[in-house]
Amino acid sequence: MGKVFCLMGPTASGKTAIACDLVELYPFEIISVDSAMIYKEMDIGTAKPDATTLAKAPHHLIDIVAPTERYSAAQFCNDVNELIETCHQKNRIPLLVGGTMMYFKSLQQGLSNLPESNPTVRENLLKLGLDKGWPALHKRLASVDMESAKRIHPHDAQRIQRALEVYELSGKPMSEYFHAVKHKAEHQFVNIMLTPCSRKWLHERIAIRFHEMIEQGFIEEVEQLIQKWDLKESHPSMKSVGYRQAWLYLHGKLSKDELIDKGIVATRQLAKRQLTWLRHWPEGYYFEPDNEICQGEIVALIKKMLDNTDQKNEEL
Repeated sequence: MGKVFCLMGPTASGKTAIACDLVELYPFEIISVDSAMIYKEMDIGTAKPDATTLAKAPHHLIDIVAPTERYSAAQFCNDVNELIETCHQKNRIPLLVGGTMMYFKSLQQGLSNLPESNPTVRENLLKLGLDKGWPALHKRLASVDMESAKRIHPHDAQRIQRALEVYELSGKPMSEYFHAVKHKAEHQFVNIMLTPCSRKWLHERIAIRFHEMIEQGFIEEVEQLIQKWDLKESHPSMKSVGYRQAWLYLHGKLSKDELIDKGIVATRQLAKRQLTWLRHWPEGYYFEPDNEICQGEIVALIKKMLDNTDQKNEEL
């Protein structure tokens, strides 16, 4: 059973830069674990690696679906397990890099057998959410599934919608499905977790990056996407952090200053949720990306892990 290295961390914590450096040191193949980078032509707002970076350090599982399509955790698990097997067959080492913690959880801890999505139910819930506000639907969720409601933020429209959809379709709370998981991947995972010791450091990086995205043409990118793909507010791609705020701006519901302010706040909220996931992860090695010795410590860990593997193979 070959090792699978997982580089996890909040948005803007420097995961991509570290991963690209590691590729030059070890026979890694990068597999993206990012629910926004999967979309074609969504480049600036997802901080997708540019062409020069991808030429040096190719990434699997980016640019794989159209912005109008859905991509589930189950699809991710199927795709990534195939890639892991292919890497091991080539004597390469899979390096999973990203911040979509639900993907990591589904892969490592198992998938729940949730009912398939129903467009009619989803559309009805979306209308209710837009009419009454998502906090109102969050209260409804709490009345039928308190465990999920505690886990989901009152303004997290996508997850509130899905949790209520599951309940309406099955009559069972989503949390009940999560307690009965299946399809757990049997790999030897090494979890490398980036958790900054300074919240201010991360917040500053988030703000700087968002302003840079605006300067790079993020608003124009979203405008072109909407026109080309006829994107609606209900499409999952437009619920991604930043894209949601840009969609509202382009439809006259936010000023440019509000777009920037709300985009930064939403990104910080995402980072907070990601860090909460990481703090409660079953096992892993924690590193502080705001510490200058962080990368050296990660390299030392990987070297130790791989040296131990080589030694065991020699003994066999």
